[in-house]
Amino acid sequence: MFAPALTVLLTLIQVACGQLEDVIIDRYFIPTHCSREVQVGDYVRYQYNGTFKDGRKFDSSLDKDFPFVGQVGVESKVIPGLDKGVQGMCVNERRKITIPPHLAYGVLGAGLVIPPDATLVFDVLLLDLWNKEDKVQIRILHKQQNCKRTVMPSDFVRYHYNGSLLVGNLFDSSNLRNSTYDTYVGQGSLIKGMDEGLLGMCVGERRSIIIPPFLAYDDKGYGTKVPPYATLIFDVLLVDVFNVKDDVKVEVQKIPQPCRRRTVVGDFIRYHYNGSFQDGTVFDSSYSRNSTYNTFIGMGYVIAGIDKALQGVCVGEWRRVTVPPHLAYGENGSGELIPGSAVLIFDLHIIDFHNPKDQVDIKVIYKPAECNLISAANDLIMYRYNCSLLDGTRLYSSDDYPEPPRVTLGQGKLIAGLDEGLQGMCVLERREITVPPHLAHGTNGASGVPSNAVLLFELELLQLQKGVPEGFLFIWLQDSPEPLFPAMDMNQDQEVPLEEFSAFIKLQVAEGRGRLHPGIDSDVILGDMFKKQDRNADGKITEDELNINVNEDNEVPKHEEL
Repeated sequence: MFAPALTVLLTLIQVACGQLEDVIIDRYFIPTHCSREVQVGDYVRYQYNGTFKDGRKFDSSLDKDFPFVGQVGVESKVIPGLDKGVQGMCVNERRKITIPPHLAYGVLGAGLVIPPDATLVFDVLLLDLWNKEDKVQIRILHKQQNCKRTVMPSDFVRYHYNGSLLVGNLFDSSNLRNSTYDTYVGQGSLIKGMDEGLLGMCVGERRSIIIPPFLAYDDKGYGTKVPPYATLIFDVLLVDVFNVKDDVKVEVQKIPQPCRRRTVVGDFIRYHYNGSFQDGTVFDSSYSRNSTYNTFIGMGYVIAGIDKALQGVCVGEWRRVTVPPHLAYGENGSGELIPGSAVLIFDLHIIDFHNPKDQVDIKVIYKPAECNLISAANDLIMYRYNCSLLDGTRLYSSDDYPEPPRVTLGQGKLIAGLDEGLQGMCVLERREITVPPHLAHGTNGASGVPSNAVLLFELELLQLQKGVPEGFLFIWLQDSPEPLFPAMDMNQDQEVPLEEFSAFIKLQVAEGRGRLHPGIDSDVILGDMFKKQDRNADGKITEDELNINVNEDNEVPKHEEL
């Protein structure tokens, strides 16, 4: 297919004068899509079979296992007829080019292969087409409307791709491996054309990147997959982009007002989250487990980026946090859930937080002007309450029951924080108290109460009966009569039956000198006290029995003081 210079010169002159026939072109297969045709000066790569008119083969690129590569019409190394015959071809087009002798090897022929004055027939399949002036071609197939960041030199990217030749043959695909291609941009890790083609992309964007051979693998090709001088087409989907200089990015989406307190290192926090990649794929969610994520802040229990982003938040706040891989799971990722070098996005909702050193926080909402008595340990009270989580979730309320509850304070009947918050109150006083979990239901929670939950109580004290110390049924509020027995023996008959004993104690209570245990029927209390004093169980107390009971071994009575 190569021509002597003299034959070329003569035949061109003859054709120009209209003396000889021209090349005959049979375009027997034309592809549906043809974006570009061969022009003078272009470079081409094509397969061919060369035969004589009778069908005998004299040459074939297929036998050489390497297609022809050359420039068209500029110091061409092929016979003029073939050079002319490929002009106007499209990639994937097939042509039968019949070349008369004067545009082939003329009267001289070519050695023993081509006889003189031979008409040659070339069956040509165009594989590739490019020009040295070509640039990387970028076709945007899909682009997100909200693109906050584009690929820049030195960024690290993760992308999926299908790589094909101009003829459509797929030579490689990250999708078939189910793994993104991860690399730096503009640092020599990629072919030059791909380095250029990735610039300016957004996460979620799809591009078709067409790279001429000299910006791809040029004359070397790539193994058995990419032949030399191949134009490459990459269909690219950008999955991730970040820079090693990136820090955690925090977008505050909603913040409650007022924000009375912000988190600091050492606080314990409960929050809900959705975790996703930059393309929107969700990889984890606390909502799906119907359970908050609970952890300490700034102590290394979570990835560094989240540890940082959780500082300075308010209860009820919503944040979107973008965490680069070097502050997340790095190059290794996390199991099958999170691939290596993945940027993570967390949508956070802060439920509550506390510090292990927190005490009960008391806020007085209303306090009556007159307050003669205040609640304390051992007092019997009746109160109203509403209990909720800090995010407003209602847990339980005294309104759910027929009557408000009665309880004796300081007896371990309530969670410690509520017991503390109910002390020091006046009747009709209203309070709002915040109880940290270590003074509430702790790590185990309770029915309807999550573990490690901070509780908010709205309280109103309805009734108050002053109490007696634990283990006592009656106490003196003033000095007892001295001597005691004559005062108790109201009819002075030297004996005190139950009726007389009860009348005496009730008189002390009525006159404010003594107090019975609240919440227990007074007759029950008095009967119990009487039995303890009636040593011989004869139904009456004598002075000797009373003195023995009070003074025996300096014993303090278990249930009462007399």
